[in-house]
Amino acid sequence: MPEALRVLERGDTLALAGVTMTPIPKLDYDRLLYWERTVRSVANFTRQDAEELLQAAAEIPIHTTVQTFPLEAANEALLALKRSEIDGTGVLMVDCKA
Repeated sequence: MPEALRVLERGDTLALAGVTMTPIPKLDYDRLLYWERTVRSVANFTRQDAEELLQAAAEIPIHTTVQTFPLEAANEALLALKRSEIDGTGVLMVDCKA
């Protein structure tokens, strides 16, 4: 999480969508949250829920389809999503090594 916050621009939002996460470390407010950066949690179930889902997925079995887009193609990805042209999940690939 601190690595992701380091690369955010002013006003950007970091969405924590991990089904299971390690504890959030103490954050340096001045370096990581200043300039109206936002942290949002979108987790909606527990670690046990995730374990049960993965167990059921292995038994069924569930096969997933993932279509990736480079960050530079975000507009094209959004248009494909709007037009229902993405089969499965669309993922924007972000290089956080900056």
